[in-house]
Amino acid sequence: MITLTGLAKHFGAQALFENVSLQLDPGNRYGLVGANGSGKSTLLKIMTGEEEASEGMVAMPRTLTLGVLKQDHFQYEDAPILHVTMMGHEKLWQALSEKEEILAAENFDAERYGDLEDYILSQDGYSFEARCAEILEGLGIATEQHNENLSILSGGFKLRVLLAQTLAANPGCLLLDEPTNHLDILSIRWLEKFLVDFPGCAVVISHDHRFLNTICTHILDVDYETVTLYTGNYHRFERAKLEERNRKEMEIAKREKQISQNQAFVERFRAKATKARQAQSKLKAIERIDLVKLPPSSRRYPKFSFAQRRPSGKTVLEVENLHKAFGENRVLQGVDLFVRRSDRVAIIGPNGIGKSTLLKIIMGGLEADRGDTLWGHETHHGYFAQDHKDILGGKTGTVEAFLGAACPGKDTGWVRGQLGRVLFSKEEVEKKLPALSGGEAARLVFARLSVEQPNVLVLDEPTNHLDLEAIEALVAALVDFDGTILFVSHDRWFISQLATRIVEITHTGINDFSGTYEEYLEKCGDDHLDAATVLRKNREEKRRRKRPRTLDPQPKSIQDSQALKRLLVEKRRRLEIVESAIEQAEKEVEEIDSAFCGADFYEVTPKETIQQMTSQRTTLQRKIDDLNQEWETVSADLEGLSA
Repeated sequence: MITLTGLAKHFGAQALFENVSLQLDPGNRYGLVGANGSGKSTLLKIMTGEEEASEGMVAMPRTLTLGVLKQDHFQYEDAPILHVTMMGHEKLWQALSEKEEILAAENFDAERYGDLEDYILSQDGYSFEARCAEILEGLGIATEQHNENLSILSGGFKLRVLLAQTLAANPGCLLLDEPTNHLDILSIRWLEKFLVDFPGCAVVISHDHRFLNTICTHILDVDYETVTLYTGNYHRFERAKLEERNRKEMEIAKREKQISQNQAFVERFRAKATKARQAQSKLKAIERIDLVKLPPSSRRYPKFSFAQRRPSGKTVLEVENLHKAFGENRVLQGVDLFVRRSDRVAIIGPNGIGKSTLLKIIMGGLEADRGDTLWGHETHHGYFAQDHKDILGGKTGTVEAFLGAACPGKDTGWVRGQLGRVLFSKEEVEKKLPALSGGEAARLVFARLSVEQPNVLVLDEPTNHLDLEAIEALVAALVDFDGTILFVSHDRWFISQLATRIVEITHTGINDFSGTYEEYLEKCGDDHLDAATVLRKNREEKRRRKRPRTLDPQPKSIQDSQALKRLLVEKRRRLEIVESAIEQAEKEVEEIDSAFCGADFYEVTPKETIQQMTSQRTTLQRKIDDLNQEWETVSADLEGLSA
């Protein structure tokens, strides 16, 4: 349990938040939301002790361990990926390492070895490596890479390993700042299920609508210079906050009306002796009315707008037999794609599959090894790159100069008006491009696309650096856009709001589906995005590759062929029973997970039922682990007997 009492944070005269008193309880998952710069990350840093509060205090039990997502992966570059993950549980990692050192030493310290053994057993340490490997698999780090050094991974995958490190530590409370950054849809789904099963307290900052709707039992809203607690997921919070603000505004309007009526009476009858007493009474009534001024919201919605200069021809884009490899890594093999006018094509798939590479080739920023790309008649395309340096890189001018270059016929006032629409103030228009934050750079690129008026928008992860308000504003503008949209995104809410066609790139080819994202999932099932299913397949594949273990001592009668046949039959029968039990238990776990992921689950389900289902899932998972271990033993025995 973490208690915040009278917490405040000021930067000079500016107050981020004040009078924050909250209690964060185990078993609850809190989504920490608010506009960029409102103080979300600052609040997390105060809770971890990285930053001091201006007022108030944070209290937590001494035994409580915090799991904080780190960003500095450079200190682990030369360490194996699996070891980096295991280092998250620092005390257990040290015990395991020291135990190995004692075993390798010439003088065996039996007493110290016994102490370490007791601690490791108390922490279930001998299954720790397997748990860490499963977390890495869930976050998209292949098993074959686990014993490689961290330095082999790209920056985004290194951050996944740091997330795995945080989750593997088994802390009492998780404090996660944007954990879904650099994750693909599959890994986000896995993380959702991990957090739903997490028994401790979790506080998570995220700009992913569906992620917050799935995991959150509560929302912490940083706005109006304070932090307000709401019960339920993000969707329920939005309704509750709007209703509460409307109620407060109506109450203030009612009091203002009372003051106005009383003031009018006083001014009308003040001079009349017969009404003087009543007028005095009205004046006192005015003084008694407490008229509270509501602080302004820190949330700001940019006004994005996209209009095509003229419609394109019916055929917008043709991609034929496209191939691309980076050394031995073949990312695109024989890709065919045909885009028609007004299509809204979402390109999805795991990280590293070639989605961004495909867009770069289409836009001419990268050359294909083989194949053709042909734009249709009267197509004018605008590009939003995942890395803003691809568009802003090398430029040292100001925000105003960058936008002005795209509309040379317009005066300074018009250019500044366009920048004001995307939340650049009078002072910020003179800001140098290299000094822009990710969110500012994204808003500037969208402002430029707006004035260029393309009829085809090619967007690579457009929501990465935007806050929730900017994402909602972007969706509204893109829904109103009459042209063609081709985009890559891992934000399922964003995809579901826009896409009329889904192109999923897989290792075996392309799935091209005409319809919405929800229709696509309904057609092909959710398994292709279900991390539990993928992990189960991986485990089954490892079982098939597993060499048989040494058999238990066999009775002498085994030499008898009839006894051998009976033993084979028994082993096969037992294997079938275990496989059936695993299948049934995994099915029950998936049913529970499916219920947890329902949009309104936490709104309509009693707390006692949620706790019961959570306990049931934990029991089932332990049963699956035990059955998997038995399956491996029986399978190895059977394979040895058959040989």
